[in-house]
Amino acid sequence: MLTDRQELVLRRVVEEYLGAGLPVGSRSLSAEFEWGPSTIRHELAGLEELGLLAHPHTSAGRVPTEAGYRYFVDRLLPAQDTGPGLSLSLVRRELDEAMRATTEALSQVTNLLAVVSGPPLQSSTIRHVEVLVLQAQVLMVVVITSTGGVTKRIFTFIDPVDPGLAEWAASYFNERLVGFGLGARMLHRRLHDASLSSTESDFLTVLAPVFTELAEASHETLYVEGASRLLRIDRVGEVSELDALMDMLERRVTLLGVLRIALSQRDVLVRIGSENDAPALQSRALVAAGYGLPQRRLGAVSVIGPLRMDYGRAIRSVREAASQLSTFITDVYDER
Repeated sequence: MLTDRQELVLRRVVEEYLGAGLPVGSRSLSAEFEWGPSTIRHELAGLEELGLLAHPHTSAGRVPTEAGYRYFVDRLLPAQDTGPGLSLSLVRRELDEAMRATTEALSQVTNLLAVVSGPPLQSSTIRHVEVLVLQAQVLMVVVITSTGGVTKRIFTFIDPVDPGLAEWAASYFNERLVGFGLGARMLHRRLHDASLSSTESDFLTVLAPVFTELAEASHETLYVEGASRLLRIDRVGEVSELDALMDMLERRVTLLGVLRIALSQRDVLVRIGSENDAPALQSRALVAAGYGLPQRRLGAVSVIGPLRMDYGRAIRSVREAASQLSTFITDVYDER
């Protein structure tokens, strides 16, 4: 535990370094604190011995270490940050559009790479089904889910499709399948009924893949915005580190695993440098939070950036984005 004086010095060093990106010396601190130069140098040396500050060069000032950033985030950030907030307008948007809007806004507000994981499709239920005859031998099935997702598939037949049969199929699907989860085992059973005629049963068998493929494709979707910001000169570290991060963004499976950690957290998760298990993130900082229904988290909101990031803004923005997405998701599910 640091003394009050040590905390004041550490807070000021971190804030100055986050703002200017230059090592902070005792001379700049003496203008703020009414202590003698020797006192300030003593406190800086003590913080360095504790591993919270470091010397990039012998004659340079101090910069925060990963441990220094961690102490700053955990103990020194203001409890209430009154900086500009994150404004989202998600009402009446489809799920995919809401996710993209959130990711874009989060990246713009924080000036960092923003990554949002969408809810797994298996968490959705079927809301409505349309069976439309586009041409004599061409038919389209449209499935609308409880989260606002829309999936369609085109079917081509050798013989002309009976419009009455297509209309019957739409009624049958809506009567039998609406409200069932896409991953539910009963979904496939309810597609067929022993009382159906052979014509009706054969027709449903042809259309069934639109539902089975939806269930099999029940994976999470990643929304990424701001990757170009990683290429800015003041953000680029070792080329190998940047390559590793870009590779992780392309593979996405590893990144999904990283974001799942946030689902078990009660509040915002902050991982700094080597605290990240993924090698590609060990020179970066991650701020993430889960969102979803009151009883279950469905996805995560996150930003990734350099160790020298505005942690206050990043934490506040991620928390607000997660809160607003949770409200959006809850409203959508209530409309089922």
